[in-house]
Amino acid sequence: MGKEIKILGLLLVIVIIGVFLGSNYYKSTVTEKAKTDDRVNPFLIRDDSPTLGPADAKVTIVEFLDPECEACAAFGPTIKKMVKEYEPNVRLVIRYMPFHPSSMMAANFLESAGEQGKYWEALDLIFAKQSEWGEIHGAPPGTKQPDAKAAFERFTKELGLDLEAVNTAIKDNRFGAKVDRDKQDGQTVGVRQTPTIFVNGRRMNRLFESELRSMIKQELERN
Repeated sequence: MGKEIKILGLLLVIVIIGVFLGSNYYKSTVTEKAKTDDRVNPFLIRDDSPTLGPADAKVTIVEFLDPECEACAAFGPTIKKMVKEYEPNVRLVIRYMPFHPSSMMAANFLESAGEQGKYWEALDLIFAKQSEWGEIHGAPPGTKQPDAKAAFERFTKELGLDLEAVNTAIKDNRFGAKVDRDKQDGQTVGVRQTPTIFVNGRRMNRLFESELRSMIKQELERN
C-alpha cells in the first residue's frame, strides 16, 4: 500500500511538472505569435522611403500612392491630420504605385524636392494643383491635356527649388528604379489600387477618416 502511494505521488508530481511546462510553452508560443503579428511586413517600408514623424512612433501608416491619383489627393490631408493629431506616436511612410501617364514625372519631382528638404511641401502642392498637371479623366476626344512638364517647372520655382536639378531628375528618370521597386513591393503585398493604406501592417479596408482613426487607436492601445 505504501509503495502504491509513493508511485501515485510520483505520478502526481510528474503531472504537475508537465502542466507547468506546458503552460509556459503555451505562453511562450502565444507571445512569439504576438511578436510575429506585430512585425511590419518588410516589403512595406524601405530605408529610403519618405517619412514624416519619429522613427520610434508606436504607429506607422504606410501609404502606397500615385501622385496623379485623385483619391490620393483627396485623402492626403486626412492622413496628415492624423499624424499631427497623434504626434509623436504616429509616423507616415510614402511608397509609390504609379498607374497614370505623368506619375513617374511627378515622383521624380517629389524625390528631387526631397533632396532639397521640401518633400512634404512639394507633395502638398502637387496634390492641391493636380488639375494643372494631371490627366483629365473622361475628357472628350481632342481635349488638350495639361502640360505636366511646364507645371512642374512652375512648382519648382514656387517652392524655391533648384530648377536644373529638378529638370535633370525628370529628364533622366533619375528615381525610376526606386519607383519601380516600390511598385514591385506594392504588388507583393497585394496593392492593386491607390491609395492603399496599412496601419502597423494591417490593411485599411475603407477610405474613411473614422476607419483610420479607429485603427490608430487600436494600435496605440496594443502598444
